[in-house]
Amino acid sequence: MSDNAIQVEGVRKAFGSVQALAGVSLEAPRGRVFGLLGPNGAGKTTLVRILTTLLLPDDGRATVVGHDVRTERESLRPLIGLAGQYAAVDENLTGRENLVMVGRLYHLGRHDARRRADEVLERFGLSEAAGRTAKTYSGGMRRRLDLAASLVGRPQVLFLDEPTTGLDPRSRRDTWALIKELVGGGATLLLTTQYLEEADELADRIAVVDHGTVIAEGTSDELKGQLAKDYVEVGVARPEAFDAALEALRDLGNGELQAERQALRISLPAKDGARDLLQAVRRLDAADVDVADIGLRRPSLDEVFLALTGREAPEDTVPHAERPREGVRA
Repeated sequence: MSDNAIQVEGVRKAFGSVQALAGVSLEAPRGRVFGLLGPNGAGKTTLVRILTTLLLPDDGRATVVGHDVRTERESLRPLIGLAGQYAAVDENLTGRENLVMVGRLYHLGRHDARRRADEVLERFGLSEAAGRTAKTYSGGMRRRLDLAASLVGRPQVLFLDEPTTGLDPRSRRDTWALIKELVGGGATLLLTTQYLEEADELADRIAVVDHGTVIAEGTSDELKGQLAKDYVEVGVARPEAFDAALEALRDLGNGELQAERQALRISLPAKDGARDLLQAVRRLDAADVDVADIGLRRPSLDEVFLALTGREAPEDTVPHAERPREGVRA
C-alpha cells in the first residue's frame, strides 16, 4: 500500500477558454493535513471536485486511497468525505435529520444512521441543538454540522474546501481545533484555503497553487526558507518618534522597508540577520528613538506567497455558469 493517500499526475481541466488546471502534480501522505494554498481562481476547488469525483479531468491521472477518480468513482465515493466552501445542509431539517439523511445516502441502515448521527453530533458539540432546524443555527454551528455530515460515513480521506470562509475569528479557531482532533484520530485531510495563517497553523505539507499549476511545495518552514532572509522587526514606543525611526532605518537591510504607522511597527528584510539587528539598535539609539521591542523573525507565509506569485490575490476567473453545483456529498 502506498504511503500517499492522494496522488495527482499532470491533471488538466478547462472551462471553455479558462484553463482552471494546467498540469497539476502532487502527493498527499496518509494521516496528515495537506494544504492547498492559493488565491481565488487558482484552481484549488476544481482540483478538489476532481478528487471527489464531482468533475472528470480533461487529462492526467489522480488516485485517492488507491482508487482512480476517473474509472473507480463508485468504489471511491464511500471512502471519502467532503465539506465545501458553504455549509451544504437542509435548513428545514433538524441537525439530527440532516445527519441521518447523509447516513442513509452512505447506505447505512436506519438504526445505524441514527446511531452514527448521534455520535458525530456529540463529537461536534451539537447534541443539545440536534432537535432544532438548521435554519436556527449560527454560521459557526452550520459549519460544524457540515463537517459532522462529512464524517458520518467514516471516510478515509476528508476534503475540506475553504472550511472557515465567512466564519468569525472564534468560530474559525474552534474549527481549527476540530480539524486537529480529526488528524489526531488518524484521518487524512486535504485542506484548501486562502488564509495563510490557516495553512501555517494546520498543514503538515503545503502546495502553493497559482494559475492552475503548483508553483511551490513543502512544509511551512521549507517554503519560508525559500526566501533565504530574516526580517528585523521593530516596535516603536512613542508615536512622535515613528518618523525618526523610519529615517534611521531607511537604507538598512536588503529590500523595501515596511511601515505600519498605526501599530508603530517597522519591518525590513535583512542582508545579515544578526549584523543588521545590531546596526538597527545602534541607529535607533543614536536617533534617540525609544524602542518597545526589537528582534529577528522568519518570513511569514504571506511574504512567501507574494514573493512566489508577485501579485495580490485575483478574483475568481472560472465562469459561474460552468461551475458544478455545491452540496453533493458522496
